Amino acid sequence: MLSKNQRKQILQLSQKKHRVTQGLFVAEGEKVVTELLDSAWEFVSLFAIESQFHSKAEKISWEEMEQITHFKTASPVLGVFKIRPEQPILGEPITLAVDGVRDPGNLGTLIRLCDWFGLSELICSQTTVDCYNTKVIQASMGSMVRVHCHYVRDLGTTLVALNKPMYGAAAREESIYKTKLPEKASFVFGSESHGISGEVSAQVSNLISIPNFRKGNQAESLNVATAAAIVLSEIFRAR
Repeated sequence: MLSKNQRKQILQLSQKKHRVTQGLFVAEGEKVVTELLDSAWEFVSLFAIESQFHSKAEKISWEEMEQITHFKTASPVLGVFKIRPEQPILGEPITLAVDGVRDPGNLGTLIRLCDWFGLSELICSQTTVDCYNTKVIQASMGSMVRVHCHYVRDLGTTLVALNKPMYGAAAREESIYKTKLPEKASFVFGSESHGISGEVSAQVSNLISIPNFRKGNQAESLNVATAAAIVLSEIFRAR
């Protein structure tokens, strides 16, 4: 049976300040939780509707699961996991970075894209949503076990230190389809509403865009995760 303290702690972890102070985060859904367990990610508690899910999972009712979920609809499995310590930046040949991306679904999808294209890290500005937000965890669909998110105070300076050309995604700049992309480079994406911040833009060496092929199209911009998918596909197209 779920205790009052367990319920309180799990619900508190929907807020970043409690995740930081407790060093814990919540993951929901059988696929996501299984990915974390299979990667030997350390957990403090597991809850499941079915007792056969895991030998250390506490069986609870649907009613109890609905009391602790961070979503409108509860999943049959929920786990409380420990946040892993920071790791050094690897500086792989291709580096993806995000500046001020605040939508959890977008960040989760960006993590999945890194995983799909074989990148093991994503560099984030401090203004980017917390990667341990439950909605980010859900949207990453388990890819977070293979992609480490680094949060840095000065994104531009951090990327410059990698000693690679920096490309920034922006509207109405050089078309990515007319640009010869190097084998080693960093690519920065900003939020859909504000783009890349002025501080980071000042240190970007090249600006690229995904052209709009419909004349008179009133679409403001592409979704940031969609834009990143197109750019990554173009980067690796000839490889």
